[in-house]
Amino acid sequence: MATMVVAKPKLIFVFSGKRKSGKDYVTGLIHERLGSEVCCILRLSAPLKEQYARERGLDFEELLGSGQYKEQYRADMIAWGERRREQDPGFFCRLAQRGATQPIWIVSDARRLSDLQWFWTEYPSQTRCVRVEASELTRQKRGWEFTPGIDDAESECGLDHGVNFDWVIHNEEDAPPLEEQLQALLLLAQEKAGPEAS
Repeated sequence: MATMVVAKPKLIFVFSGKRKSGKDYVTGLIHERLGSEVCCILRLSAPLKEQYARERGLDFEELLGSGQYKEQYRADMIAWGERRREQDPGFFCRLAQRGATQPIWIVSDARRLSDLQWFWTEYPSQTRCVRVEASELTRQKRGWEFTPGIDDAESECGLDHGVNFDWVIHNEEDAPPLEEQLQALLLLAQEKAGPEAS
């Protein structure tokens, strides 16, 4: 079997946060600022959903969305993903990085310590961990509602404790502006990317 060649990144931001904390919004802002020549967004959930949809005969595009279709399969998809990770903790991380050639990678949706450990092991000097936080009230305003078996499962709570994040971004109305909070990340990314970022 041929080995997949992956370009070595110069910097990897691994993001985590609760549902409706705004991870996609924040990572989208960074991607927009750095540009797609310099930076790419890797979603660990995308290969998971693609494989799950293939095995279950479901609509992959619908699973990528944020609607009811995904919600009705969420619990089963989480359990299925857990079984896959138990067999091979890096399975989804390896799939997510396929085709990534930019110097800066943004992993937008780490959910478990095993996700972080894989990047720390594979890319020890490049990996930085970022947490996006928002209060329950803010998340509720964005449409979040506590769901037993999901919001108290490892996929939502696995990184709540025991991780020293390099940055914590507060995605709230009364927090400092995101532009200000992201300044240090953007400067580091531009520095690491070198001439490609200018």
